[in-house]
Amino acid sequence: MLTPSDPKVDAELRAKLPVPKGYKLLIAVPQMNKTTEGGVHLPDERREAEETASVIGYVLALGDDAYADQTKFPGGPWCKAEDFIIFRSYSGTRFKVHGKEFRIINDDTVEAVVEDPRGYSRA
Repeated sequence: MLTPSDPKVDAELRAKLPVPKGYKLLIAVPQMNKTTEGGVHLPDERREAEETASVIGYVLALGDDAYADQTKFPGGPWCKAEDFIIFRSYSGTRFKVHGKEFRIINDDTVEAVVEDPRGYSRA
């Protein structure tokens, strides 16, 4: 159901994005398709609700202290910039820039890294 929006955020939009601080990560939320796989049109309200509850994101940036705690992350970072990740639904601080949703989440909110986010949806 989810498809990634272009992960290469254009320069104007990127200039408006906040810089994550501390142990936070800046995440872009992929936008929902306008239609289902069967061709049924999804209303904007439904797509927005699914994006809000999304569990998939694209890591744009990490704060300076993200994954720095050797005690908490003895194996090193759980993800890096440009990874698609699964994170807890409704987590983080949500905001929009030019109509695109982003989140700032804690480094320990990351549950998994996925190669391709298409086909994933919240259960």
